[in-house]
Amino acid sequence: MAAMDIAMLGPAKPAIQETFGIDERLGSWILNAFVLFNLMGVPVMSKMADIYGRRPVFLVVVVLFAAGGLLVATSQSFAMLLAGRCIQGLAASGIFPVAAAVTADTFPPSMRGRALGVLGAVFGLAFIIGPIIAGLLLQIGWRWIYFGYVPFAAVVGILGFLTIPPVEPRRHNPIDIKGVVLLTGMILSLTYGISQLDPGHIASALTRPRVFLSFLIFSILLPAFIKVEKRAADPVLRPTLFTNRQIMLASFLAIGAGMIEAAFISFPTLASLSMSVSRSEAAYMLIPLSIAIAVGSPVWGLILDRSGSRLVVVASNSLLFTGLVSIALWPAWIVVFYVATIMIGLGLAGIMGSALNYILIHEALESERTASQGVITLSISIGQLVGAAAVGAIVASMGGVVRGYSTAFLMIAAVVAGLTLLSFRLKSRAEEQKLFL
Repeated sequence: MAAMDIAMLGPAKPAIQETFGIDERLGSWILNAFVLFNLMGVPVMSKMADIYGRRPVFLVVVVLFAAGGLLVATSQSFAMLLAGRCIQGLAASGIFPVAAAVTADTFPPSMRGRALGVLGAVFGLAFIIGPIIAGLLLQIGWRWIYFGYVPFAAVVGILGFLTIPPVEPRRHNPIDIKGVVLLTGMILSLTYGISQLDPGHIASALTRPRVFLSFLIFSILLPAFIKVEKRAADPVLRPTLFTNRQIMLASFLAIGAGMIEAAFISFPTLASLSMSVSRSEAAYMLIPLSIAIAVGSPVWGLILDRSGSRLVVVASNSLLFTGLVSIALWPAWIVVFYVATIMIGLGLAGIMGSALNYILIHEALESERTASQGVITLSISIGQLVGAAAVGAIVASMGGVVRGYSTAFLMIAAVVAGLTLLSFRLKSRAEEQKLFL
């Protein structure tokens, strides 16, 4: 439900903009509002799930997601629509981390990789069927896309209530309000600062008052947050999480995966420029990538259970590196494009589909499983923001031609190469198995 929202927004966005008479710049907030509240909500929702139990929080966020969709569907103004998108973003911030934590609670260590792989396959399926469903519903009106969340949420809510095992709320100290406020401020300032960067003039953009002030606020809030969390009886994010080598490596890998996600959004544009196909035709050229994610995720999950996370991460990053370099060097070759995008889909399936969640589940305390999954979500989102800004800056500086996209993809490939080398420092299968005992 949450993954399809992003997949269906692309086809629906032009119709929404036409309804409210807004331009592309203002229309970008249909997604930005969702992303901002998703980022802010991740640590809060994750912590609430660790304290009060996965099932009640999961049911609440599912209802919230449907309520936000209903508000969007019935909106009479753009402000009302944005309010609904904010509610949906906040709800989605609890859906993904809680789902991964429930998997860890439900399945034994020997089966967690396969279960996480099935969850990862959802993203590939969403990007295959989402645009198709959106296209059908747009025939009767874009509002029906968001009305559709209500019956969907009812089914998910009933199944969640019947299926997710109830867990007694654990004894806890008062919620770390200071930590929540500081972390929210950090995320907002960093996100706003990155979003305001001028892609063509990064250096001069950093000196603009809005951008400079945003990064200054972030640099002030970060040490304050660390100080508060060290003293908190029940911190929203335990600082010692980030002294764990595995968790730090997983966070960097997640940032890299987010950068690649930001890059493949530009693949249709590159195909259109280099192969002289229309934008709509180019969009359909990403279907093999989505199928690779859907098929590859459960396969990688099976390999993860048998061989451990290091093999999966190294192999996945190698596929991502090869795919990015191939597209960058031979952008006009249609066979290379399809083979490369399939490799990238398989690579993302291994990294984001199961491996990173698998690492965090086994390295974090049981009482912090949901919060630790939130770390991955935050890291991926930061990578998406940085990747989008980097690709935009490089492409704009080169006049928006094919060479600009090729250079941007080679830059991200270099980052992936560095992460591949770091991946060899992950624990071996034997070391991971010691955690299960």
